[in-house]
Amino acid sequence: MQTQAPATPRLLIKGARKAYPAVVANDGIDLTVMPGEIHAVLGENGAGKSTLMKIIYGVIRPDEGELHWEGLRVSVANPAQARALGIGMVFQHFSLFETLTVVQNVALALPGKFDLASLATRIEEVSERYGLPVDPRRLVHALSVGERQRVEIIRCLLQNPKLLILDEPTSVLTPQAVRKLFETLRQLAAEGCSILYISHKLDEIQELCHTATVLRGGKVTGTCTPSLETPQTMARMMIGEDLPVCHHGEPEDGGEVRLRIEGLSHATEDPFGTHLKNINLTVRSGEILGIAGVSGNGQQELLKAISGEEPLTDRRAIQICGVPVGRLSPAGRRSLGMCFVPEERLGRGAVPRLTLTENILLTAYRKGMLFAGLIRFGVAKRFAEDCIARFDVKCGGAGSEAKSLSGGNLQKFIVGREIMQNPKVLVLAQPTWGVDVGAASFIRRSLLELRNSGTAILVISEELDELFEICDRLTVIAKGSLSPTIVTSETGVEEIGIWMSGLWPSSEASEGDSHVA
Repeated sequence: MQTQAPATPRLLIKGARKAYPAVVANDGIDLTVMPGEIHAVLGENGAGKSTLMKIIYGVIRPDEGELHWEGLRVSVANPAQARALGIGMVFQHFSLFETLTVVQNVALALPGKFDLASLATRIEEVSERYGLPVDPRRLVHALSVGERQRVEIIRCLLQNPKLLILDEPTSVLTPQAVRKLFETLRQLAAEGCSILYISHKLDEIQELCHTATVLRGGKVTGTCTPSLETPQTMARMMIGEDLPVCHHGEPEDGGEVRLRIEGLSHATEDPFGTHLKNINLTVRSGEILGIAGVSGNGQQELLKAISGEEPLTDRRAIQICGVPVGRLSPAGRRSLGMCFVPEERLGRGAVPRLTLTENILLTAYRKGMLFAGLIRFGVAKRFAEDCIARFDVKCGGAGSEAKSLSGGNLQKFIVGREIMQNPKVLVLAQPTWGVDVGAASFIRRSLLELRNSGTAILVISEELDELFEICDRLTVIAKGSLSPTIVTSETGVEEIGIWMSGLWPSSEASEGDSHVA
């Protein structure tokens, strides 16, 4: 009887090692990915996942190890060579030219010359087919983080890859769109495409992936079949212990209104932006209000209006602790007790080339760091060190540059910097986007503790599980309008997912906040 020869792996990595002066990012990693396999790579932020993916994609060269592609040993010198082999990658930190349009960015990644008009049509077809809406004419700098991720995914799909590397691909999608993407990925796998899937949403890994490789501290610590595991057991494999449980508890009744938005309508100057239409909401002390929504539906415009980056003509449209602030600068609003965590860590949340101590000064200088017009660097350094210790930020110390931290550790630092200022109002955008399960759990517990101390918290997030875990009330933003607010315990993911497409019960403009005003 003749036995069938085993299939040749699409990708085989043996003993990959990559060391930097301060850390060994990959330490003897082995990885096998078969044709048609959806293979998850799990690990905390800083575990070595991104370094390994960059080795596969030719962004960096390993110090040691072998890479075999369809049975042949290869040396991938650069991303162009990776794409020529059939490897496509969607980075967590995007690789797009901000001053070019979507279609121009896509054209740069494809071989040969293209008529931009016909390529734009292809982009629209692919975006519609996969449920990833994007306008090919828009300039990238005007896109939100979520919209940029859609561009990256579409750019890869147009290359018809044999191996598709996806890093946090569902953070911009409604639950319904996630299911559609999963159908697409399963179809690609059935046609023979291999998929390397990185996500901190362990329930997605369990549902979608055939195999998972777990990294910790740059080493492979195990493999598993996700369908035979639970999110809890996979989290334990990643971090070496059980995740702490968030105890939500009930909010205090009758807290004072700390943030009020009344009749906010604002036309954005961005021709591709979203106009805000009659926004009404209130957030009281001791509660967390969550705003769900698909990226690009007015979140950026609302955040800029709240933070003061986009001054308003109506000064009473936004009030902090009863004070009209519509025309106040960001610094003026912070002086009233508002703190802010933007969705872009590097550039808005922190300056990449500044040290952590210097980044502390950007927003926390009022905490005793100035005296007679001079900076007290010692006070700033101690504040940074306290933040690093309290929020378990893995770094080389307060003198480390912000750009040297992994995404999750930088996010913990930025959130910690704002929480340690004991704000009266805290506004956060995507607080745990791209953050590992351990760090995400820590950030969420910290927000609940802050809420229990009396702070009013507004969270804008595309992570529905996160919103349901920490929020007392929810509302949805779609096409620049807000849905009614609803008590979190009285709704579910399916209903909020439908609202995210703009379909919610019709109501008067103020009905959504009628029971909390």
